[in-house]
Amino acid sequence: MEGAAVPPPPDKPAEAPPAEPAWEIPIADEAGTERLAEILAKELRPGDLVTLSGDLGAGKTTFARALIRVLARDPELEVPSPTFTLMQLYETPRGAVVHADLYRVSDAAELEDLGWDEASEEAIVLVEWPERASGVLSADRLDIALMLMPGGDPGARTARLTATGALLPRLNRLKALERLLRDTGWAGAERQHIQGDASVRLYERLQRADGKTAILMIAPPRLAGPAVRDGRPYHELAKLAERVDAFVAVARGLRERGFSAPEIYGAELDQGLVLAEDLGPQPVVDENGPIGERYAEAVAALAALHGMELPSVLRVNDKREHVLPLYDLEALMIEAELLLDWYAPHRAGGSLGPAARTEFAGIWAGLLSDVVAGPRTWTLRDMHSPNLFWLPERQGIARVGLIDLQDTVLGHPAYDVAALLQDARVTVPPALELELLAHYAKLRRARDPSFDTGEFARAYAVLGAQRTTKLFGTFTRLDKRDGKPQYLAHLPRLQDYLNRNLAHPVLSALKLWYEARLPGLITRPAA
Repeated sequence: MEGAAVPPPPDKPAEAPPAEPAWEIPIADEAGTERLAEILAKELRPGDLVTLSGDLGAGKTTFARALIRVLARDPELEVPSPTFTLMQLYETPRGAVVHADLYRVSDAAELEDLGWDEASEEAIVLVEWPERASGVLSADRLDIALMLMPGGDPGARTARLTATGALLPRLNRLKALERLLRDTGWAGAERQHIQGDASVRLYERLQRADGKTAILMIAPPRLAGPAVRDGRPYHELAKLAERVDAFVAVARGLRERGFSAPEIYGAELDQGLVLAEDLGPQPVVDENGPIGERYAEAVAALAALHGMELPSVLRVNDKREHVLPLYDLEALMIEAELLLDWYAPHRAGGSLGPAARTEFAGIWAGLLSDVVAGPRTWTLRDMHSPNLFWLPERQGIARVGLIDLQDTVLGHPAYDVAALLQDARVTVPPALELELLAHYAKLRRARDPSFDTGEFARAYAVLGAQRTTKLFGTFTRLDKRDGKPQYLAHLPRLQDYLNRNLAHPVLSALKLWYEARLPGLITRPAA
């Protein structure tokens, strides 16, 4: 009947999400089993549980022995079967490893008598015959079922990998990585961890048998952190990238314009995996500090970039685009306030009260409002020595290799110049800083006679002070929150840079605030 209400359908039970299909890997021989163990060993960490099941004679012992040897970094390590001891314990560079064979366990209570809980806590645990203690083992696990191939080659078998709980996304990422390496011609390459800086991203250098190297970046999509303002996490307020799409898009955008960003060989965007060109080992500094020629070319690269008409939307691939966010007042302010949240309470003897914070915010808002209203360009944000490489075989500005591009924003040109010439990790002497600033201004004026040197100098002082202020907070946070005290060694250098910036008249009110509220920040104690 027209207008009659349609009764709702009866309630139905919610459907469980479909199970993630197992990852089946064909194995041709014993060497293939050992290769699988090597791949998985790189992904394991303390607290992980790996269970082994499958056919008798399918290679469970071979796999377990190979896995433990890789974790121990000892290819000759004696790895006896734990059939009679039930558990074997190993101390390895990756932490404790427990290898258990539960075939003779008839009751899970027997594990308590063996000290199972204590032994397996914070260890990588490898268990054969896991069904004997199913009620005791964690639900978060990686199960590896090794099965013979009926009617096939006697050495052929299949490994079926199934993950549950917290290990599922990691297995999916490993599957994507193996696909990426295969599709780009890097399968079987040796992988070596690269020590990173303050980032949570992981990097590896890959080397093929032909000697060619590449860089693997592992940066899963950023998880939302705790809300710090208006219900939003810090990374959102500070306009930090959430996905590797940003790195891929900016790298390609720079390369299209003649800059030496890494070539992207391939990417699994949803898993946060990027395989890129290795820009080599040559830095722009040596044991004496900045190398003048290389810093001058880095300045020239910035001047060239800042003289271009640049889009705000960049192509990631044929299906995706990346929109560069504005380095706006909100982002610059939340960064500066790291000083109040971390440096003041942990390094300066106590938190500042509401009046001091309000005054600080007011001064910075006035200074930064003028900056954000000024010219805009691609601001790489981390234009400093750890992210710059010298490529002598190339010409001109292409001799400067650029990495760490994912947090690029649309901001004032002076920011990256300040990041380069007030490098937190290497001292740039005042004379060299002034020389390179003049070099930058000359290059900009050659392209644009209307370039305003005075306006740029004001913005440089403001953004140099903002960056050093932020880093006082950032490095203290790395110490107190993340257990990385080595960053505190850079604070005296930051103090020198801050004082250089505060000498500019535009920062007179800020200088007075520091003198009144945090005098130790800009005044060194007498020797």
